[in-house]
Amino acid sequence: MEWGMKNRLSRLIQADGKALFLPIDHGYFQGPTHKLEKPGETIKPLLQYADALMLTRGVLRNCVDPAMDKPVILRVSGGTSVVGEDLANEAITTSIQEIIRLNVSAVSMSVFVGSKYEHQSLTNLTKLVDACEDYGIPVMAVTAVGRELEKREARYLALCCRIAAELGARVVKTYYCSENFEKVVEGCPVPVVIAGGPKTETQREVFDFVYDGVQKGAIGVNLGRNIWQTEHPVAAIRAIRAIIHDNYTPEEAQSLFEQVKAGKA
Repeated sequence: MEWGMKNRLSRLIQADGKALFLPIDHGYFQGPTHKLEKPGETIKPLLQYADALMLTRGVLRNCVDPAMDKPVILRVSGGTSVVGEDLANEAITTSIQEIIRLNVSAVSMSVFVGSKYEHQSLTNLTKLVDACEDYGIPVMAVTAVGRELEKREARYLALCCRIAAELGARVVKTYYCSENFEKVVEGCPVPVVIAGGPKTETQREVFDFVYDGVQKGAIGVNLGRNIWQTEHPVAAIRAIRAIIHDNYTPEEAQSLFEQVKAGKA
């Protein structure tokens, strides 16, 4: 592995081998998402607790201070919307020149295995990997399921993750599943981070699945809505960070969450 690739990955994945990525790219297909109407304001109190920030070039340029010292994972796929016919019909939306110009540490794009646009999304991944590997920039593949959330089971997720890794992704973002998640991770030869998906009913549910996922081999998370859409986003991210980097149990994370909420930590 070249020095540049190693350096960028080391900025994303911390010395303990773990990572907490904070995505705010939801507007690329959802528009002004609840509590993300002003992304720059949303992330201000959260950035210090994140290991990397995932977003689009438009939000990076217009809403993020260039003096920020956190590494950036740039979302480079899109071209669809929640009111369109099919979320899987994505294309690569950002050139390698733009990726280099923005000095990002990694790029991300979605793949839609099993969809009508499977071939398109997977060959887009290979083209992106080819372009980025020339410059030592890691690609994170996002195993998207569009609106079909019932696909979030181990056999399907393992298939998606392995294919993404085989095609050259350096990191894979995928959904957590309560049964056999370890098989998803074991079948993927590159690091796996857990996606959040829709906001949960309680914070404890998040702490439980993050803890279980990390115990079963994930290096960390890529969580957005279950942090910044909560009533207490700083408490949420601090508790999740403690699970990932400090080996907190869900019970300990819940206790920290309550303490931060109360202004006691």
